[in-house]
Amino acid sequence: MEKFEKYIWATLRIGIGWIFLWAFLDKLLGLGFSTATEKSWILGNSPTYGFLKMASIGPFASFYQSIAGNPFVDGLFMAGLLLIGIALILGIGVRIAGISGALMLILMYTAGFMPPQNNPFLDNHLIYAIIMIGLIASRSGNYFGLGKWWTETKLVESYPFLE
Repeated sequence: MEKFEKYIWATLRIGIGWIFLWAFLDKLLGLGFSTATEKSWILGNSPTYGFLKMASIGPFASFYQSIAGNPFVDGLFMAGLLLIGIALILGIGVRIAGISGALMLILMYTAGFMPPQNNPFLDNHLIYAIIMIGLIASRSGNYFGLGKWWTETKLVESYPFLE
C-alpha cells in the first residue's frame, strides 16, 4: 500500500473513532448536540430509549422498542461507543473495534429499516460499516497509531484476534 493510502485509512480510522467517542461523551454528559443536558446518562436517563422507542420503524421496530431503555442495553451501547472510539483513535484492537462497530452500525440501520430519505438503499450507517471493514483490511492501526506496537505485545501474539 502506498504511503498516501496509509494516511487516508489512518485518517478515516481516527475520524470514525472520534465519531464514536463523541457520541459517547454527548450521551454521557448531555453536551447539547444530539443529547440535551437534562437527558444525559450521567443524570440517570437512558441513552437508548428515545431512539429505540420513538424512531424505530420497519419490520424490526417491535424488537427495538421492547429493549428501549433497558439498563443492560444502555450499558452495552455506551461501552461499545466508548471502547470502539478509543480503540480506533489509538489504533489498537482495530479488528475487534471494526467488527463491533460495523455490527453496531448495522443494528442502528435495521432499527430504522425503511428506505432512507435520499437513497432507496444506502445510508451513512452502511457506508460507515463498510469503512470499518476497510480499516481492518488496510491494517490502519499501524499508521498514526499504536497498532504496530500492539500487535507485537505478548498478549496479541498469544491471542491474535485482539489485533
